[in-house]
Amino acid sequence: MTKTIGLLLIALAFSLGCARVRVEAPKEPIKVDISMRLDIYQHVQKDIDAIEDIVGSPTNTKPSEKQSLLGLFFTNAYAQDLSPEVEAAALRRKERLSKLSPWLQEGVAGENKVALLEIRKKEVASAALQGLIEEENKDRMIIYEALAQKNNTSLDEIQKVYAEKLQKNAASGTPVEVLNASSGAYEWRIK
Repeated sequence: MTKTIGLLLIALAFSLGCARVRVEAPKEPIKVDISMRLDIYQHVQKDIDAIEDIVGSPTNTKPSEKQSLLGLFFTNAYAQDLSPEVEAAALRRKERLSKLSPWLQEGVAGENKVALLEIRKKEVASAALQGLIEEENKDRMIIYEALAQKNNTSLDEIQKVYAEKLQKNAASGTPVEVLNASSGAYEWRIK
């Protein structure tokens, strides 16, 4: 008899110990961590800064040759992860900058919402200027496509972030295409 009671107790313990699985939808919405998006944005900003350092550095020095006391202790990591194609496109943009700057400051050409140059005063623009802008936009697209691929993001996102940087750094008098918050439409303004 004690054996039967023992077996019954063991059987009861096993039956109560079996786990039940119930699948239910959560009562609160699923939360998504956006820290990864911020991290990608920071990497894109670093890449943009490195490229624009190449483009905007004085013509007689390379960005890696800038003098600084920190340079005695730390090596400059400029453009370490940029591909040779991107670096070559940035150097061509650097060479072209002095030719484009007067046209931008006079308002003949401007920085549009997708980080490309656009002719604003067609009656003043020469064929040479149109060719210059086409070459500039071609090099910019090489850079944007490489950054999108490197950072595993869309080309549109790269152009949006790059446009903000270029418009922020544009010289005064340069037309920039910006979003009008009240109307929700893009419009040209003189910086």
